[in-house]
Amino acid sequence: MDMLLSMLGGKGMSGLFKTGTAILTILLVVPALLKIFIVTVDEGWAAIRTRNGKPIIRNRPQRRPTSRGGAVGEVVVLDPGSHGAFPLFYWYKLIDVRCRATDLPAREMTGAGGHQHRVHASFEWRPIPTGRDLRVFELDVVNVKERASNIVGAALRDVIRGLDGAELPHNDEISTRVIAASADEVRRACGVELVRVMVTGDALTDGYLLSAALRDSDRGAEVAAALHALN
Repeated sequence: MDMLLSMLGGKGMSGLFKTGTAILTILLVVPALLKIFIVTVDEGWAAIRTRNGKPIIRNRPQRRPTSRGGAVGEVVVLDPGSHGAFPLFYWYKLIDVRCRATDLPAREMTGAGGHQHRVHASFEWRPIPTGRDLRVFELDVVNVKERASNIVGAALRDVIRGLDGAELPHNDEISTRVIAASADEVRRACGVELVRVMVTGDALTDGYLLSAALRDSDRGAEVAAALHALN
């Protein structure tokens, strides 16, 4: 009893408080500080190091050069993994680099032989989080999807305009031609990579059916049937 009372006395109680405080500091405070100063970047995302909401531009060569470190003048990009965030007032902006798709509005396009198609198409794209591409994507372009849609749509129209026949070729052929015609401009203007272009729907329009019927004027019965089909 005397020993218990002595432990609960002034010096004993203060020792218990000190020991408990030290244990709580090790178990709670230190991990919390590490969590504050360590940022983990997940797969599928690129962390852009920013200051006051603007990307940090590298102004000196790296001490230990890496494959994706970037040269002087490039935006500081962090690969997936854990990175220290010091001092505390630096923070990281995450840019989603996963592929996403955007639908183009349905358009009526005419081929080289006069065949008119109502084309439904879409394109896949993803941001390029490095250097000048990132600065364009983040700072210069207000609506990346709208601007890229206009560029891809114009290239698709030019490609279809040079095709013969009543049917469009396979998607792989159209995608290859459109990407070759517009990928560089999309990257330069929008800071994104054009991955694939797909025609998701194709139908002959009434205008084409009418023009085909007029060209076949020597076949009266078929012309009348085609005109009635438009009504």
